[in-house]
Amino acid sequence: MKQTISLSAYQALTGQEVGASDWVPVDQGRINLFADATGDHQFIHVDPERAAATPFGGTIAHGFLTLSLLSEMADAALPAIDGTKMAVNYGLNSLRFLAPVRSGKRIRGRFVLADIRERSAGAFQTTMEVTVEIEGESKPALVAEWVTLAYL
Repeated sequence: MKQTISLSAYQALTGQEVGASDWVPVDQGRINLFADATGDHQFIHVDPERAAATPFGGTIAHGFLTLSLLSEMADAALPAIDGTKMAVNYGLNSLRFLAPVRSGKRIRGRFVLADIRERSAGAFQTTMEVTVEIEGESKPALVAEWVTLAYL
């Protein structure tokens, strides 16, 4: 069952790391499914032989696949605010893909609560500074400022 905390306790976490996800595998099967779902079949993602001849030495995940996994990682790592009826993705203020995620690697998200503010009665906007780490590598896959809305 997902951990929940009070709104005031959540607000008190501003400026702190709120959670870190478990490691999430990014294997070739997942990459291929994402390519099929999005229609992005660039060889660097889906053709191991051709990709082996690139500077990456093999296939890499789509940047947008890595980004899309934020939902899975956040759900596993972040507490919900008590009384939340629904939360929705509002967008990104910034996003940078810093390093490729090679097929077979694992990634995890680290979430710092940058801001939380009431937008209207019972609706709160949160901004998370997110870093997606690649297991065994010093450079992260991506950094982003992610905005969501929670309706209490």
